[in-house]
Amino acid sequence: MFKYLKASNVIVALLLLFAALLANAQTGAFPDRPVTIVVPFPPGGGTDAGARLIAQKLSTRWGQSVIIDNKAGASGMVGSEFVSRAKPDGYTLLIGNIGVFSINPSLYKKMPYDPDKAFTPISMIAELPYFLLVTPSMKVNNVKEFIAYAKTNPGSVTYASSGSGSGPHLAGEMFEKAAAIDMMHIPYKGGGPAAADVMAGHVNMYFSTVLESIGSVKSGKLKALGASSLVRSPALPELPTIAESGVAGFDAASWIGIVAPTGTSPVLVEKIAADIRAVVLDQDTKQTLIQQGATPMPLSPIAFKSRIESDRVRYAKVIKDGNVQAE
Repeated sequence: MFKYLKASNVIVALLLLFAALLANAQTGAFPDRPVTIVVPFPPGGGTDAGARLIAQKLSTRWGQSVIIDNKAGASGMVGSEFVSRAKPDGYTLLIGNIGVFSINPSLYKKMPYDPDKAFTPISMIAELPYFLLVTPSMKVNNVKEFIAYAKTNPGSVTYASSGSGSGPHLAGEMFEKAAAIDMMHIPYKGGGPAAADVMAGHVNMYFSTVLESIGSVKSGKLKALGASSLVRSPALPELPTIAESGVAGFDAASWIGIVAPTGTSPVLVEKIAADIRAVVLDQDTKQTLIQQGATPMPLSPIAFKSRIESDRVRYAKVIKDGNVQAE
């Protein structure tokens, strides 16, 4: 019996040593070839801009090419499905936003992958707050005045979105309920047409990411009344948040983050997360993200997983209560 126990201990020790050597082999030389980050949207949007910046910085840090591969379609599900089927070795990653990871699972009854099992969260990169925007001719100058106007004109105030079920649409739904107002939703096929009609005065209000709207706000083509995040946007720090403006606790910010296919080594996930955190907190990267309208916010794999799950619960309720249907 004693000899058996000793032999068993030796086997356990060898297994632990093998696991340690395997983990070291997986991370010690990683990456030793180009890494691909899939963006499930067309080039030019906020997720794509953030992905290209992080790819550039990781490429410098790793001494390897980090390639951006845009695989757009089906509200981000085409690119997401591709990565869900990739080898879990760290060389194919997915960067997505709140829509991909936290909204789609409640918006779509059928998805080409299991959103609960397909991915391992690595790191959030940044928060992307929305601005509550109105047409410049509208005679309101802050959130309180807008709410008062909407209450005086129930049902006649309109708000645009980039599509039914999109982040801006759900932000509008949340704002309508939180402020106890009645507005009419006008969905568009994309943020460009939505913003154009708000500028022209055809629609009263629109929630748009800071990245997409900061230029129009600074040029006076759109009037920003408040930021949708709990903290002010560093891109326009003088603008109060909606929560500060009387709608307590209002938080409808989007975000971007990176995941890997499920099965990726936890040790490798931690290494990639640490490298992402290092490049995001680099002063040059932080300033560039802020200029793009993002708030740098790297989160650990555990914290990012928690953020995905909490936002999923929150938006599932918004979708159910508002009977929101995908286009």
